[in-house]
Amino acid sequence: MLFLNKLLPIFVLPLGWVFILLVVGLARRKRWPVIAALVVLYVCSTHVVAGSLMQALESGYPPVALDQAEKADAVVVLSGMFGVASPPGCHGCLPNLGEANERLEGGIQLWQRGKGAYLVFTGGRIPWEKQPEVEGVLAQRVAEDRGIPGEKILITTEVGNTADEARAVATMMRARGWSKILLVTSASHMPRAARLFRKAGVDFVPFAVDHQTDPHGHLTILDFLPTAPALRTTEQVLRELYGIGFYAVLRR
Repeated sequence: MLFLNKLLPIFVLPLGWVFILLVVGLARRKRWPVIAALVVLYVCSTHVVAGSLMQALESGYPPVALDQAEKADAVVVLSGMFGVASPPGCHGCLPNLGEANERLEGGIQLWQRGKGAYLVFTGGRIPWEKQPEVEGVLAQRVAEDRGIPGEKILITTEVGNTADEARAVATMMRARGWSKILLVTSASHMPRAARLFRKAGVDFVPFAVDHQTDPHGHLTILDFLPTAPALRTTEQVLRELYGIGFYAVLRR
C-alpha cells in the first residue's frame, strides 16, 4: 500500500503526464505526444488555472475570525506543519516549520482564546521518511514555549495519514468523553479531512487556515504566464483530489 501511495501520483500529477507523453513521443517519433506534453505543462503552470483550482477547493471553508470560532472540548491540529527534521544531536534547535505552519499558529491562538480546554496534536510520521520524532512532539514544544501548560497538551497515537488521524482522534474523544472538537487544518486539506473525520464519527467544527487564494482578486497578464509556483499549486490541488478519490474508492 505504501508503494502504491508513492507510485500512483506519478500518473495523476502534471509532471508525471508530461514525462509519460515525452517518453511516448520520443520512443515512437511522434509530434503529438510532445505537443500534448507542452500543453499540459503550460496550462498547469499558469496562475489562472492553478488559482481557480485552489479556490474551488478552498471555497467551502472561508476564513473565520479567531474570536468567532465556536467553543469545543478541544482544539485538534492536524500534522503537516513541519519541514525537514533538525540534524541528529541538535538539541534545542529552532524547529523547521513548513508552509502549513498556520495550522500550529491557529491551534495555539484558539486555545489561548479559550476555544477548547485541551490542545491536541496528532502523532504524524510519514511512513517512508526518516523522522526521529512524531510531529506532535515538536508541536508540543513550540506550544509550551508559547506558555501553554504541558498538562493541557495531548498527542494522539502515531499516525501516517489523515484517515489514521481521524480514527486516533475518535478514539481519544471516546476515552475522554468529549462530544465536539475544533478541527484545524489547511483550507485546501479541509475537504478531505472533513470527509474522513465524519466517516470516523467525529463531531467537529472546521477551522480552516493557510488559505492560498483571494476570491476577490483580479486577473492580470501575469496570471497567464507559466511559473513554477503555479505548477506546484496545481499539483497540490490534484494531490488533494487524488486523496479524496482514493478514500472514496476504498470507502474509508
